[in-house]
Amino acid sequence: MEEQQVCLVIEDDSDIRGLITAVLTRAGFKVLAVGSGAEGKAAAAAAGATLSLISLDLGLPDIDGRDLSLELRKLSPAPLLFLTARAEDDDVLAGLAAGAAAYLTKPFLPSTLRETALKLTRVQPGARI
Repeated sequence: MEEQQVCLVIEDDSDIRGLITAVLTRAGFKVLAVGSGAEGKAAAAAAGATLSLISLDLGLPDIDGRDLSLELRKLSPAPLLFLTARAEDDDVLAGLAAGAAAYLTKPFLPSTLRETALKLTRVQPGARI
């Protein structure tokens, strides 16, 4: 039997966090969901290499998501999926430069989130889609 993949969701909005958790759980992931950058960093440090994916909101109240992504990269090799309302080309490019494997803008379709998460966990670490 294949081991269940683990996704860390870092999102401060509880409604969006709940939606992401529901979509990823239905897609077969075990989800660890937290509401702040500090909680996300602690969860990533505890889970480390067991993480298959990290979903990160860039607009967190306690830390800039791009700064947090650099810290998360040191803690886990899991691909980073940025979910954000920042849709300008410069924001997307900055997100990819900060280590995002994929970048989805809010609002997003649950099916798009599901497909992106599944693609990211099927490709080699460090790849981008």
